[in-house]
Amino acid sequence: MTASPPLNCTKFNQTKQNTMNAIKDSKKCLQSWLERIQQRRPLLECLTNVVTINDVANVILACGASPVMADAADEVPDFVNIASGVIINVGTMQNRVSYEIAMRYAQEYGKPVVLDPVGVGAAKPRTTVTNALLRRYPCAIIRGNASEIRTLAEGAGETKGVDAADGDAVTEETIPARLAVVKAVANRWHCTVAMSGAIDLISDGKVSYACRNGVPWMSNVTGTGCSLTGLTGAFAAVAEKSEMAEAAAYASAMMGMAGEVAYSKAKSLGLSSFRVYLIDALSMILEQDVQPRLELL
Repeated sequence: MTASPPLNCTKFNQTKQNTMNAIKDSKKCLQSWLERIQQRRPLLECLTNVVTINDVANVILACGASPVMADAADEVPDFVNIASGVIINVGTMQNRVSYEIAMRYAQEYGKPVVLDPVGVGAAKPRTTVTNALLRRYPCAIIRGNASEIRTLAEGAGETKGVDAADGDAVTEETIPARLAVVKAVANRWHCTVAMSGAIDLISDGKVSYACRNGVPWMSNVTGTGCSLTGLTGAFAAVAEKSEMAEAAAYASAMMGMAGEVAYSKAKSLGLSSFRVYLIDALSMILEQDVQPRLELL
């Protein structure tokens, strides 16, 4: 298949507004990304955790990609070979042997890896495993919360289990400091880093984005972060190497947009309904009256 030309939406769709580089026509750019995903229907080899595996698979399907959740060590090489991308989520650490196998074969076959360092900083084994993987193998995108990304920058950190510590919150006031951490990790591991929070920050060390989509309820439902990692994997699977930051930014925007739509429908019903409406919104995101709120930093 002939490779699609780079989208490079940020290069021709930015305008200065109120000291912010807001991206114009961002929904058209999201549409272009989704058309690319739906045309290629990339297969994603997902080594994710047992808590959220069903949600991750459904979110990947909702955007037009195809998941396979095979984590047996003897099967991983074959699935990485036929996949367009690899997702590794260390949330429950039950398949840690397969993590290294997947990353080794992804390097051999030239497949992009999206790594979710769930809970690093909370327990030494997962911090050790994650750092070892990054030292040995290339990664296209690292996606985690603020505490997880800070741990990767500093070598140690504190998290509330798998949640970000209160002191690591991303706010308007803390954007400069948090972005510096994101860039440090991106430059250290030569990849794109997406820090999720009330404001998502994404950077490859050169190009940086802030995403302001989303609602607080998203942190009250298990699996929204893991699902975002799956969605990011779908975008990465159809991206050129130079597009990884843009891919991660639009994946973050799409998940946040879906959260906004889901909240508008479920706020009088509760979190269980919110979870269902979230996947509904992802599957029909372009028909929803909501826009990506992205800006270049």
